[in-house]
Amino acid sequence: MSTTRPYSPGDRGPESEAAVADAPADRVSGPPADHVSGTPAGGRQVRRLSLNGASGIVPLARDYTREALHAWGWLPAEGAEGRAAAEDVLLVVSELVTNACLHAEGPDELWLSCDGKVLRIEVTDRGTGQPAPRTPHRAGRPGGHGMFIVQRLCLDWGVVRAPGVTGKTVWAELGGPA
Repeated sequence: MSTTRPYSPGDRGPESEAAVADAPADRVSGPPADHVSGTPAGGRQVRRLSLNGASGIVPLARDYTREALHAWGWLPAEGAEGRAAAEDVLLVVSELVTNACLHAEGPDELWLSCDGKVLRIEVTDRGTGQPAPRTPHRAGRPGGHGMFIVQRLCLDWGVVRAPGVTGKTVWAELGGPA
């Protein structure tokens, strides 16, 4: 698990060839507020939610993610392992969006993509800071647990910055239910 690697092993970043091929043309240019792509030939499904200027951002992001999990067959989950995988996704979304609210002038967009085995979460914000798990981690102290939780629950995570653009994308990947 990494805070220095901008993308996961084998990936070319948040704009990998598969993701670009599957993403709608408006991904780079902006609106609409909510976009859902179908299941392309590669099997990757993508959803995007604009959070810029929205209120109740964290519950909105969780509800949107829950809807995606239903559409992608992660919910309703069969068995404890499936329920735990879905709850982990919802918790990571909450933590990433909350961090953008607290430390990065608020989130701009939430991207979710799933290929059936791995779900990728991307939260884009305007902040300049670098998220990192607080060390040493002190479980009994309030606050400062968000990125520690993300690090523990995810297969991998990282930060991508586009040259010449303010802000960043914090991404995390979780494995699907077995």
